[in-house]
Amino acid sequence: MLTVPIILSLVLAYLFGSIPTAVWIGKAFYDIDVREYGSGNAGATNTFRVLGKKAGIPVLLIDCLKGFVAVKLALLFTEEPISHAAFVNYQLALGISAVLGHIFPIFAGFRGGKGIATLLGLMLAIHLQGAVISLLVFLIVFMVTRFVSLGSMTAALSFPFVIVLLFHTTVPSLIVFSMFIAILVLITHQKNIERLVRREESKANISIRNLIKQAGEDD
Repeated sequence: MLTVPIILSLVLAYLFGSIPTAVWIGKAFYDIDVREYGSGNAGATNTFRVLGKKAGIPVLLIDCLKGFVAVKLALLFTEEPISHAAFVNYQLALGISAVLGHIFPIFAGFRGGKGIATLLGLMLAIHLQGAVISLLVFLIVFMVTRFVSLGSMTAALSFPFVIVLLFHTTVPSLIVFSMFIAILVLITHQKNIERLVRREESKANISIRNLIKQAGEDD
């Protein structure tokens, strides 16, 4: 049953997800709206492509944090003891609200990104072990191919198998959501799939080693 605290938390999660990190950082420090360049998305990948690592790294981390913190709002707004399944349902609702906020941000004319980083934050908060393994899948595919899109899709597709086959998850909503993630990522990457098939997809001009090196230099 929807109560005032639950509705309020869902709105807060959406607003938190709506923070257009890529747009604000691009305009504040580079006088550039990343949505006008590259893929046209207000996400971490396009920020890396348009503005480079110094802008891309904080955008990636903050966008991921949006999903993570949104899920954790459940700890603040749960009024009474509830079952594990009900609590997971609540967490998923909050995380999805944040992802929708990232894709359709009220603070940026409802023109956002694909929600991959925010979705990762959600996954880390909901099922840390499964999310970490899926992240490793992404890194392996990315390092081998240099295609961020292919890494994202492969990681998303692996998540349902990881939580069901490796961790024997039994919460129905979590299983359905894991499949929803895979479908959503495939839908939002339709153009990337078409470019991959035509061999026209751009490879990312970044590497894990360079990102680590850059982070160390920034410290």
